[in-house]
Amino acid sequence: MTTWVLASENAGKVAEFNHLLSELGIHVRSMGEFGLTGAEETGESFVENALLKARHVARATGLPALADDSGLAVDALGGAPGIYSARYAGAHGDDVANYQKLLADLADAQSRAAQFVCALALVRSANDPLPLIAMGLWHGTILQQPAGTNGFGYDPVFQPNGSALSAAQMAPQDKAAVSHRGLALQELRRQL
Repeated sequence: MTTWVLASENAGKVAEFNHLLSELGIHVRSMGEFGLTGAEETGESFVENALLKARHVARATGLPALADDSGLAVDALGGAPGIYSARYAGAHGDDVANYQKLLADLADAQSRAAQFVCALALVRSANDPLPLIAMGLWHGTILQQPAGTNGFGYDPVFQPNGSALSAAQMAPQDKAAVSHRGLALQELRRQL
């Protein structure tokens, strides 16, 4: 098996990537297993930040590295919160504060269309001149109020197009099959 390092310490992401890539002979390990901390995300797009993270981990480990950068882009807000999704309300990772700020910002909006975005970057080495980039977009609408307790982030206020449920009301395996990350992973597998 080939080993890749994921630029994340999220055990759920590691398990998800292993599930989808193991049949290709790829074993994914967390950057935490190598004692690494994340790269500074100074890019101006999801793709730039994913590449920064992947190159950082590849440089530190000498192994191929996979990174994702994801978030929510709301049409009426010009794509915000975008790359700042995790810290939209100020504190990094305060999910409730983030979606409450989003709901307040959309109070008078005519359109509530949005999409979750996931950019995956795979580098075979830190200076890989041909990284693989895979994108996944999950289109939907922002609800008026939160619904559901599954998932994380903006899931309680995001209703995917064609679904009567919020992302936080969906069963995890159903969400994984159609989500932005699931779509990006399918695209990465196609490229591999």
